[in-house]
Amino acid sequence: MSTLAHTMMTAARSSDSSLVGPGELDRYPYAEAPVADRVGAPVWDGGETELGRVGRRATGSRGRGLHGQLVQQLGQMIVSGDLGADRPLVPEEIGQRFEVSRTVVRESLRVLEAKGLVSARPNVGTRVRPVSDWNLLDPDIIEWRAFGPQRDDQRRELSELRWTIEPLAARLAAGHGREEVQQRLSDVVEIMSHAMAQGDALTFSRADTEFHALLIQIAGNRMLEHLSGIVSAALQVSGGPVTGCDRPNETSLALHARIVDALGAGDGTAAETAMRQLLTVLPEVERVVPAPREH
Repeated sequence: MSTLAHTMMTAARSSDSSLVGPGELDRYPYAEAPVADRVGAPVWDGGETELGRVGRRATGSRGRGLHGQLVQQLGQMIVSGDLGADRPLVPEEIGQRFEVSRTVVRESLRVLEAKGLVSARPNVGTRVRPVSDWNLLDPDIIEWRAFGPQRDDQRRELSELRWTIEPLAARLAAGHGREEVQQRLSDVVEIMSHAMAQGDALTFSRADTEFHALLIQIAGNRMLEHLSGIVSAALQVSGGPVTGCDRPNETSLALHARIVDALGAGDGTAAETAMRQLLTVLPEVERVVPAPREH
């Protein structure tokens, strides 16, 4: 096992239960959060409103303090439908309900506005925007939808999007091979192999996420590169066996290795084919994203 692979595996194993580690493979610390805690956010009126308790459940706040926790809570409530379209959001009321300052409320609403969830206009105030205005490619919104009432639609849409993005990225990456990148991808596959042998699903998942994100980043298309976060989010919030990457198995591992070999040989067609096979390695996917017909 290479030094880099050993270092990455050690770092992944040593991280704590919050999944925060120096390798940034654990960007999504909600991976171990109970799904029951994330489905059905508290209704606006009544129920528990103290933000500290809410924040401890909403692990997706990613350590951003009260501001991040409030963004998380309000975002979940909007995406789940608890705060419907055109619902007015009164900053003073939010501050009182969650016991936070005006500054925290103001900055949180700005973040939600940037995601397309709310709009603020003079003489109208802040209101919830319809789904058609949301930035559905935002990783936070992907997360909130994946653990909300739209989770089935979110899983299907993510699978379809990955089917479109990743085979193309694999083909393009074959023309931009660099020795250091090839070595890193090989190391990641090695990590996945050792993790699978030891039953370490967490390390396998982290390495898998890095593999797919790196592959998109080296495709040589800057617009495509911006979609790497979407694929990472998809891998983290799939909530079930959506693709061959979702559970460690020999077929999935072999296809990852085949992609690396194809990239090393500069064979874009082989890399694309292996990626398509990887994304349809499980029967569940074939019903979601049918394989292309032969002409």
